[in-house]
Amino acid sequence: MSGTKSGGHADDPFQEGGGSLLRQPKAVWATAGASVVAFMGIGLVDPILPSIARGLHASNSQVSLLFTSYFLITAFAMLVTGFVSSRIGGRKTLLAGLALVVVFAALSGMSGSVGELVGFRAGWGLGNALFVSTSLAVIVGAAAGGSAAAILLYESALGLGMACGPLLGAILGDMKWRYPFFGTAVLMAIGFVAITAFLKEQPRPARKTSLLDPLRALGHGGLASAAVAAFFYNYAFFTVLAFTPFVLDMSPYSSGGVFFAWGVLLAVFSVLVAPRLQHRFGSLKVLGGSLLLLAADLLVLGYGDHTTAVVCTVLSGAFIGLNNTVFTELALGVSDAPRPVASAGYNFVRWFAAAAAPFLAPKIEEWTDLHVPFVVAAAAAVVGAGIVAVRRRALTIEAAEPAPRHAAQDGVSAFAN
Repeated sequence: MSGTKSGGHADDPFQEGGGSLLRQPKAVWATAGASVVAFMGIGLVDPILPSIARGLHASNSQVSLLFTSYFLITAFAMLVTGFVSSRIGGRKTLLAGLALVVVFAALSGMSGSVGELVGFRAGWGLGNALFVSTSLAVIVGAAAGGSAAAILLYESALGLGMACGPLLGAILGDMKWRYPFFGTAVLMAIGFVAITAFLKEQPRPARKTSLLDPLRALGHGGLASAAVAAFFYNYAFFTVLAFTPFVLDMSPYSSGGVFFAWGVLLAVFSVLVAPRLQHRFGSLKVLGGSLLLLAADLLVLGYGDHTTAVVCTVLSGAFIGLNNTVFTELALGVSDAPRPVASAGYNFVRWFAAAAAPFLAPKIEEWTDLHVPFVVAAAAAVVGAGIVAVRRRALTIEAAEPAPRHAAQDGVSAFAN
């Protein structure tokens, strides 16, 4: 991928997908179905955050720690997932991740205090990291009809999960805030059984990954620049995801509907729109422009009335979808590190912002007023755009992006999305 035109990933899935996309073995569908549920878990708590706060007599900042603990563990888990999967294999890693999610999601539903719930969400984050960091490679290894179709299937599962998570949280949470956690545990248990029944063990990598490999990969200037820019972008992203539900202050159903629409836009712009814009304008221009538009959207969200806030929340899904796709491709194509290693190093840095934003945004509101958290988030997006502009040369490589087949066979973690 070059800085002016995107690489093969932009078009290949649509050239190849056709009829082969849906004609996949049961193992692929089992893993893709579990992937949908895994990504649902990220936004599941969005519509019920106010309900959890009331049910556990907790403040907004305390409840926001559900995201902080989840993503803090996820960040550190990025250093572990490759180490584990390269030693015990993809199938066992998936099953271990699913088992952890089942256990900790169920425990989350039985929490008696916000402290317990925050701790159980951390265990959930570890299980989710193990699962989603391995599932793309497993899907492609078991897929029929070419890797581009399999990658498109995985990205579709990601988008569907991000869209349906808030919807499931709203439907179950409207009855009782504990039910979405139990529902997730049941769905992931079904996924565990399906993968046990249908998925055979995949070939292990020729070289085992060490715990320090992802940190060493960050010594590359381009990868480090992408990771730092993504750090600031993720602060803006997770201000929307974790703080906006408190601002909207809607019923679980209404909030779930807003974030369902948000997730639909995220999926459409990530899978369908981003590759076409990259092909026409170039990856760095799309990324810089999308970050600036996200910043403007956040400012309007923060200072607009309630209806404007709803519209801007939904609209942010489009910019987040664009940014997710382009950042992922930058991280995986800009350095000469093996792709799973580059992905782990990149995610290790950026997920710290996903942990920081849910904690800091309510605190900033307590220290100032309701508008300032969105000003800070908008400034973070602008900083991300500035890094992309200043480090343009480091983020540009001469060779075209390798075909998606290579990315998948190397075991890339699309959790970068």
